[in-house]
Amino acid sequence: MLRGLFGSRPADRVGGSLFAAVLRQARRPEFYEHGGVPDTLDGRFDMIALHLFLVMRHLKGRGEAAEAAARGLVDALFADLDASLRELGVGDLAVGKRIRAMMDGLYGRFDAYDAGLAEAEGGRKLRVALDNNLFGTVHVPPEALERMAAYVRREADALARMPVEALLAGDVRFGPPPAP
Repeated sequence: MLRGLFGSRPADRVGGSLFAAVLRQARRPEFYEHGGVPDTLDGRFDMIALHLFLVMRHLKGRGEAAEAAARGLVDALFADLDASLRELGVGDLAVGKRIRAMMDGLYGRFDAYDAGLAEAEGGRKLRVALDNNLFGTVHVPPEALERMAAYVRREADALARMPVEALLAGDVRFGPPPAP
């Protein structure tokens, strides 16, 4: 409430812009229509988590401004989760517990994706992490899983080449979803 009276911090504006870009990419219909991601609340949450991970990974360890932008990005996620849960009819007392559980799951996904990207390209860890999380409720053919793993590696590489100043300006661009 006080931020509304006195204006928001620059990191909040940057975080909001980055979160909007994450949402735009995560909501692209190709992921659900051709990529095998389940078009469910869980599937959509996992697409957001995956793209959030990619941005957060690039901000990590890149200085104080990048850390502030990452906090702004997480704040934007919290606000979105809170609003979404309330819209779904979750009561005030349960919202905090649900968000805590979702955040625990989010950080577990981040750890699994990070370990997968740290492994050499032919390794299994990233495919296993995607299979357990993004595709956890459905069976996808191995080639769809491989396409998604290649997409994640491609996007991680592209973000690594992007100057951190672009992200600090709230500008993040993702490539197209994997083609069938």
